[in-house]
Amino acid sequence: MLKFKKIFKDIDVTRDLLLLLLIGGLYSLSISLSNTFVNVYLWKQSKSFIDLAIYNLTIVVIQPIFFIIAGRWAKKVDRVIVLRLGVIFLALFFIVVLLFGEKSSQHLVLLGALLGVGYGFYWLAFNVLTFEITEPDTRDFFNGFMGALSSTGGIIGPISAGFIITRFVSNIGYTIIFAISLALFSAAVITSFFLERRPSSGQYLFTRIYKERKNNKNWRLITNAHFLQGFREGTFVFVISVFVFIATNNELALGTFGLIHAGVSFIIYTLATKLIKKEMRKKIMVFGGLLLYAAIFIIVFDPTYARLLIYAAFIGIAYPLMLVPYSSMTYDAIGKSWKAAEMRIEYIVVRELFLNMGRVISILAFIAAISYFVPNKSIPILLIILGAGHTWAAFLLLKLRTE
Repeated sequence: MLKFKKIFKDIDVTRDLLLLLLIGGLYSLSISLSNTFVNVYLWKQSKSFIDLAIYNLTIVVIQPIFFIIAGRWAKKVDRVIVLRLGVIFLALFFIVVLLFGEKSSQHLVLLGALLGVGYGFYWLAFNVLTFEITEPDTRDFFNGFMGALSSTGGIIGPISAGFIITRFVSNIGYTIIFAISLALFSAAVITSFFLERRPSSGQYLFTRIYKERKNNKNWRLITNAHFLQGFREGTFVFVISVFVFIATNNELALGTFGLIHAGVSFIIYTLATKLIKKEMRKKIMVFGGLLLYAAIFIIVFDPTYARLLIYAAFIGIAYPLMLVPYSSMTYDAIGKSWKAAEMRIEYIVVRELFLNMGRVISILAFIAAISYFVPNKSIPILLIILGAGHTWAAFLLLKLRTE
């Protein structure tokens, strides 16, 4: 056991917890370096919101399917192997993007499917390992520190990627960035070999845990909250980055947006790690959810670059305040549920299924809005509706019984 007395008093950190943080950090850096720019890369090729929506819809349809498959494999084989498979598929995604180059927009479903498989395997394993490796007294630390690592990746990644992309002619800069992401995922695969193997046994009772929602109010609240969370994430994950690029026509400007968001997030995540206590979770979560919703009105009717930068700072404050207690309460509620020790994998799978159902509904609503209505008028209204997802989720979890 390693005790970091100078940084976090009385928090014991195991070797596996540190390794999981390292893998999560490598993942975050790779994603922050390239994922935002993948959407812009595809946008520049097709200039179509529909194409971007199809690409992102494919991801969120495939991801839960492979979450279910990954859950079975994690139960029958090993969670660490599933994690490794996820990172390998994510690396394969960047290999395919590099091979397709400027024809990538012609293969949106394939690219989305690869990313969906990678996300399904990776996040199932990462979430289950988080549940197993952390304890109730270390979860706020882990979630906060993981958030700080993600923010660090967000500080370094977008601005570096934007700088590199704008310094090279044609799409050479994009090729360099995608190659670096591939290298980072390769490093994450290597790191995974140092994790302690975690084989499992027993039946895979996915449908039984789904039906447990009828018996367990807390579990029903958790799954419903994640469904609502997906409302916002499904569309906002790609629309905002395109808004920034449309406003500036410059990848470095998009990198600056990411830098401001991640820099503010880093500060707030670090403070959240130290200051958020169990008895404060609900109030802070709701405040974060309200702030997150209020931020939408900064940009929704007039998404100028200056307003988008202010929005970046607002959500940099709001997301950590919302997600650190939200995540901790989720894991604690699962930990107290029926046969949580035996069925932890099934609980994670069902939770992610609801999250992605929300994302699917979100993107389908976006496609309908721009297909059947005037985009300039329908998109702002849709974003106001979908953007309330996290806020609804936060208020829903106020009903959670935490004693």
